[in-house]
Amino acid sequence: MRTVSVKGLDIPWSVITFGCWQIAPSGGWGDYATPEEADASVKAALDGGITAFDTAEGYGDGESERRLGKALGSKKNDVLIISKIWPDADLTRPAYEERLDGTLKALDRDYVDVYLVHWPGTFFNSPEKSRKLCEIMQALKDSGKARTVGLSNFDSTDLQLLGDRAGTFTINQIPYNLLQREYEGRTLDACKQNKIGYMIYSPTARGLLAGRTDAAARKAPTRREYYLYQEPYFSNSKPVREEVEAIAQELNTAPVNVSLAWVLAQDNVVTAVVGSKKSEQIREFAQAGDLILSPGHMQRLMEASGRFHAASKIA
Repeated sequence: MRTVSVKGLDIPWSVITFGCWQIAPSGGWGDYATPEEADASVKAALDGGITAFDTAEGYGDGESERRLGKALGSKKNDVLIISKIWPDADLTRPAYEERLDGTLKALDRDYVDVYLVHWPGTFFNSPEKSRKLCEIMQALKDSGKARTVGLSNFDSTDLQLLGDRAGTFTINQIPYNLLQREYEGRTLDACKQNKIGYMIYSPTARGLLAGRTDAAARKAPTRREYYLYQEPYFSNSKPVREEVEAIAQELNTAPVNVSLAWVLAQDNVVTAVVGSKKSEQIREFAQAGDLILSPGHMQRLMEASGRFHAASKIA
């Protein structure tokens, strides 16, 4: 498993981060994983060389954090843990400290390695609110309870409101894959200017690019509600999915790994978040951490992606 060094962190960050949304009951995945399956999933990720785990207070009302902390056990300080605050907290340092303390209690840990603001929404829609957010997050970092701080789902407009304090943050967690590329362009430029790396979620379009298209897979609310599983996008994506499958067969690997390798090769990407409750799937996608696509394969995927986006704009 390849790793990268990130400023402020003393543990190398694996290019695949294990996503812990699925290991607890939630509105997105339903009552998907039992506590036993959650434990096995986390241990499978560790065995696969994954050194980073992404969770949030909003995943199962803290149950994801609790299950993650329990599963890591004595290894909880040997890995990177990323968690997120839901931005409905009062915009004050005590309110944010209270939320972070709740996360630390759930994880049974003294600190998180990266603490993200889960969504901008309308919570930080002015320079004044954004400046206050920066001050609070810097204070959490200074307290030692968060080694580094970051953002999630912040686009160029949100970043502009942060002004010259945008450099407070190390990571911006965003959705990005062959079929979803809106965080290129101005947002990418702003992040690079402020040395904010990309932490990618939905790198396989919630499983679509990994071949999760059967009836059972599509039952999950998070897939039913995802625009790429709906028409005309689902049909328009078929040539891209076929190209991913063809390259996977040529490389004797799984489609999920081809999709992940493409994402990991993109500009400013630090890591890609992937989750599952199934140990065999985790062992499979962990292999993407060592997969490098050839220039020819990259070109084929870029061309297929470009045709999808052109067709989707017309539809």
